[in-house]
Amino acid sequence: MVTVVDAYRFWHDFASGETLLDRQQAVGVDDTREVVDLLIDQIEFCDVLILNKCDMVSEEELLKLEGVLRKLQPRAKLIRSSNGQVNPHDILNTGLFDFEEASESPGWIQELNKEEHTPETTEYGISSFVYRRHVPFHPERLYGWLQQFPTEVVRAKGIVWIASRREMAFMISQAGPSIQLNAAGNWVADMSEEEREQILSEEPEWLDDWHPVYGDRKTEWVLIGVDLNSEQVTASLDVCLLTEEELLQDWTQFPDPLPIVEQEQDEMK
Repeated sequence: MVTVVDAYRFWHDFASGETLLDRQQAVGVDDTREVVDLLIDQIEFCDVLILNKCDMVSEEELLKLEGVLRKLQPRAKLIRSSNGQVNPHDILNTGLFDFEEASESPGWIQELNKEEHTPETTEYGISSFVYRRHVPFHPERLYGWLQQFPTEVVRAKGIVWIASRREMAFMISQAGPSIQLNAAGNWVADMSEEEREQILSEEPEWLDDWHPVYGDRKTEWVLIGVDLNSEQVTASLDVCLLTEEELLQDWTQFPDPLPIVEQEQDEMK
């Protein structure tokens, strides 16, 4: 799987907020994807990254962009090119593609699994961290935080726990100005006792991070950015969590301006 990145237009496309419909590149009238979503998906899933138009960008900007790309996709072979000139041997009959490996190769997944990253990314202010908490978000405060999303964050993705939607885990995904919230399935802790016991017997690794009160309910959110102040971002997210007093209240009564998401019936994997 080869992805070509336009070094000259990357940051423009990343921040454009345009949809594929805007650019007349959608697969249908119901294709509401933003350009940045497709761009990041293609980067995170590829085996080879061709960084084209390198002759139109300074060396410093190229190194910074390469650092971001390696953070988004540490596994891919990265090739610089100008005018699309690439050695065919680098992209044909390479035997590199493996669907299962590609599915687990994005940088945010590797960060979540605590895998090591290439050290050169820190040289250009590129860093990442995982925000982990076993306390749910107050929906209204989380919504307000998302409206002021840190511009330093390039990519953020993970599972979040929202108090007003206790039974459901949500996948939150951000790339540039695009922020999406999707149902990821029911928490194991909210399943029937019979279902819960069956899952825990078949997959005992769930118990490795099982909270004595909340079970598997938690937030695990990877944030990747440039000049990212992880302590400041962490502190601002902590303010969005339920307070000790709110934990004792009826969570269903909290104002919830977050978008309504169609719930899926499959358990979270």
